[in-house]
Amino acid sequence: MLYCPTMANGSYSLSGYGAMISDRIRMDAFAAALRAAIFPGAVVMDIGTGTGIMSVLAVQLGASKVYAIEPDPVIQIAREIAVANQCSEKIEFLEDISTNVTDRIQADVIVSDMRGVLPLFGSHIPSVVDARRRFLAPGGKLIARRDRIWAAAVEAPEVYGKLVDPWSPDRLGQNMLAARPKVLNEFRRIRVKPEELVTTPKLWATLDYTSIVSPDIRGLLEWRAERDGTAHGFLVWFDVELADGVNFSTGPESPETVYGAAFFPWQEPVRLIAGQSVSVELEAKLLDADYFWRWKTRIAPPENAGGSAVSFEQSHLQAAILSPSKLHKSASDYVPQLSAEALLHRRALELMDGQMALEGIARQLASEFPQRFTHWHKALSYAGAISQDFSR
Repeated sequence: MLYCPTMANGSYSLSGYGAMISDRIRMDAFAAALRAAIFPGAVVMDIGTGTGIMSVLAVQLGASKVYAIEPDPVIQIAREIAVANQCSEKIEFLEDISTNVTDRIQADVIVSDMRGVLPLFGSHIPSVVDARRRFLAPGGKLIARRDRIWAAAVEAPEVYGKLVDPWSPDRLGQNMLAARPKVLNEFRRIRVKPEELVTTPKLWATLDYTSIVSPDIRGLLEWRAERDGTAHGFLVWFDVELADGVNFSTGPESPETVYGAAFFPWQEPVRLIAGQSVSVELEAKLLDADYFWRWKTRIAPPENAGGSAVSFEQSHLQAAILSPSKLHKSASDYVPQLSAEALLHRRALELMDGQMALEGIARQLASEFPQRFTHWHKALSYAGAISQDFSR
């Protein structure tokens, strides 16, 4: 799965999937990698199949069996597309996340694209590591094989202005500065021109999916300004190697792709002089299903000039908006008690013990919680939603 502006509540709209398919650079590269890897009779696993385009292509290229894995309801569209392309008999659709799959599968090829703006996105790396360990046959091939992540300081006044200008102190005569630090502690998906880079790109990390274990990455970036300019932060992008001779880049010097690049803003724009030293300690740590990012910047004063170094310490933690009441409920000495809504939720789960149909569960909930449901049909909608999330 990719990051896409049309994503909401963990799911993409069909137009979002369409944007991925319409990216010819992406699709042509993956098609070339599959063409090189698949042989007649091959078994293929497609993790995050989405609309099923790569699964269908695998069958068209000679695969005898494809396991198409996708937790999102779009898998139904993938099933219909497989039927329309006379591929459904060779594709087994698994509506789940790959780490939950327990089938005994030995795949000759595992293909996936679960990146966002960057490869460090959600469960991408843990899913690849798990699939490599449990499902990849000896001598099998992973697509993609490797990502290299690059970064450079960037001059981006327009993007930076859009971040900070709404929180200027002159909006309707109000002081809005409390929000400014929050918006400057998150990265944004942008596109810049090569001439907007202030430093030469440096390699931050290489993700080799044939051997990677940890999803966490930390590394030091060190640059010298190539020219005079005002830097507003730094840009991060990746080059992907799908197979021998099959690769593409999301960097400024390459054609635009659906991925974009990530702009990490600084707390203030910094005027740089050619030759001036800039360093960033960049860290990405996976916590639950999301990455926590931290960047610590040090900009040395120009050579032969007085003054002090400029330093910033930024992180997603500083971007979090936390109310005192929610912080209180997370304290180690807080004694929690279930709310009325939680008690209802718990009761619904208790009734889903494999003994009663949803209508019976709905009638029971309406009887026990009349203040919440005026009719059992309303309870049926509630129970149905819980069933979709938690039943098997």
